[in-house]
Amino acid sequence: MNPQSAVALPAPRTCPFAPPAEYKRLREETPISKVTLPTGNTAWALTRHEDIRTMLTDPRFSSDRTAPGFPALVAGQQEIAAGFKPTMIGMDAPEHGPARRAVLGEFTVKRMRALQPRIQQIVDDCIDTMLAGPRPVDLVQALSLPVPSLVICEQLGVPYADHEFFQARTSRLISRASAVDVRIKARDELQAYLGDLVTRKEQEPSDDLLGRQIVKRREDGTYDRADLVGLAFLLLIAGHETTANMISLGTLALLEHPEDLAALRADPEKTPDAIEELLRYFTIVDSATSRVAKADVEMGGVLIKAGEGVLVLGNAANHDPDVFDDPDELNIDRGARHHVAFGFGAHQCLGQNLARMELQIVFDTLFRRIPGLKRGAPVDDLPFKDDSGIYGMYEFPVTW
Repeated sequence: MNPQSAVALPAPRTCPFAPPAEYKRLREETPISKVTLPTGNTAWALTRHEDIRTMLTDPRFSSDRTAPGFPALVAGQQEIAAGFKPTMIGMDAPEHGPARRAVLGEFTVKRMRALQPRIQQIVDDCIDTMLAGPRPVDLVQALSLPVPSLVICEQLGVPYADHEFFQARTSRLISRASAVDVRIKARDELQAYLGDLVTRKEQEPSDDLLGRQIVKRREDGTYDRADLVGLAFLLLIAGHETTANMISLGTLALLEHPEDLAALRADPEKTPDAIEELLRYFTIVDSATSRVAKADVEMGGVLIKAGEGVLVLGNAANHDPDVFDDPDELNIDRGARHHVAFGFGAHQCLGQNLARMELQIVFDTLFRRIPGLKRGAPVDDLPFKDDSGIYGMYEFPVTW
């Protein structure tokens, strides 16, 4: 096998409904190959489902985003990461386990079910506003962003009145088009905002995730303000940006597949499987689970040396024909929960139960209450987030 490749990553999606064409070629010709990053450095790119799941459970690969060899898809990524105390997303064993367990109880299926009535109310309120207003309406601003933003704000104890502030800074942080100084400023402003919020909650802990963590960690003797600010930063961004983009893209995909949409309307029991398929199909967070080798590791006949970065191309893995039949086709009955859209292994997405529930409530409610929903512009005119670390849509005009 020749592991050398001339491919530069990240590669753009030339079609919003398909992975970059380079992914298929890499997976077929050099599934573990050297690629060039925007920084000019090189890293190994993994494209096969089996290889990625194997790597993500191998302790010889590190999640430390400040490590010199960690694959950076934007300039200044390590400098930005160094401005935080490590959060669970960038921790390895043995630190990772306790950090994750400390907050795991906030995301159990039981706790998510307790949130269901409130999420339903938020969705209905947003759709009430849509129905009462002019058409077309931007689904991103009217539904996709407000629903997960309100939910994560209420869960964390962040005032939703400040949503424009944190959404704007999140957008700058994850945009590959943002200059390094712009991204650092956004990080610092959001970190300062959350630091002030945590300070207020220290004085009078509220009945929300952050307040409960303050009480619990004080009782355990493990309270560290910077740790909690870092956790709040991670959960606030991950809790609204990812689900918001899946709402928009999932709605678009279902509108483009009217037979599938009709099947969901006729039988809402199909929605959970449809959501798994939409998650696999789009894989909007393509390389968040990348790693750096801590030791020499041989994979698939290729030697990955200690200190070399490993880029996980989840969108390639989720379209691997060895794992998914007709992977480029949207099949809402596929029921394949072994995709890697939420990552895999110990670092698998903490909030996946919440995301699934939000998506199910949104899709079931939106298409039931607005049965005539349709695009307000051609697909080719829609602004997709080709410059962002989380794929999605900047705007999505809809009408009925």
